[in-house]
Amino acid sequence: MRSILVTGGTGTLGRPTVERLRASGLDVRVLSRKSGSDVVTGDLSSGEGLRAAVEGVDTVLHLATSNRGADVRLAVNLLETAREAALEHLILISIVGIDEIPLPYYRDKLEVERLVTESPIPSSILRATQFHHLLDRLMSAQKLLPCLLAPAVRLQPIAVEDVAARLTEIAAGPPLGRLPDIGGPEQLAVPELARSWKRAKGSHRPVAPVRLPGKTFRAYASGVALVSGPPYGRKTFTDFLADEYGVTA
Repeated sequence: MRSILVTGGTGTLGRPTVERLRASGLDVRVLSRKSGSDVVTGDLSSGEGLRAAVEGVDTVLHLATSNRGADVRLAVNLLETAREAALEHLILISIVGIDEIPLPYYRDKLEVERLVTESPIPSSILRATQFHHLLDRLMSAQKLLPCLLAPAVRLQPIAVEDVAARLTEIAAGPPLGRLPDIGGPEQLAVPELARSWKRAKGSHRPVAPVRLPGKTFRAYASGVALVSGPPYGRKTFTDFLADEYGVTA
């Protein structure tokens, strides 16, 4: 039986991915800084415990991320340990458009992709569009504002359950390098997504479409965060809101 170590296995994407991997019959370990009955203890930031965590593992699914500029360090520590362990397959989740959108977080993600690609470890890299959960958090963060600010760009949000399904397919197969990007079933303007969100939340605040100066807004407006061709995801943002808040938007 193939054995898989999942970093970030307790996160937003990690939980449904671990659940689906186990349901498919794979032997799954979840890396965590905390000890517990259902995890292996290790710290990607320091490298402590990683050697024991990858021992006997065929595949590592790297979902862990940091919003504090530590993604590159996490990847370096993981790759060094995985190389010593002669890992057979490293799977990396990444983000659509990171080579065109000049955000610091995205630059780190792009550097991680480079490190994985140039490593001797056989790998697969999957880019996905923004998760429904991210839009929910961004809109929830505006709870004290008199209106709901919504950038006048189109996005293609995807459900974490759909990404988890694709990662499980990848984990069951051989390393394939850079894979085709995946996105959700709808490409919608953010103000439209914001109106659906406020209906689900019962909010009466107006939605204010905004246009911003700078390269980041222009990149999003040009469509680089979208995926051309048939969508992979099936669950819409409205479906997500119904599941999350019990109200059809």
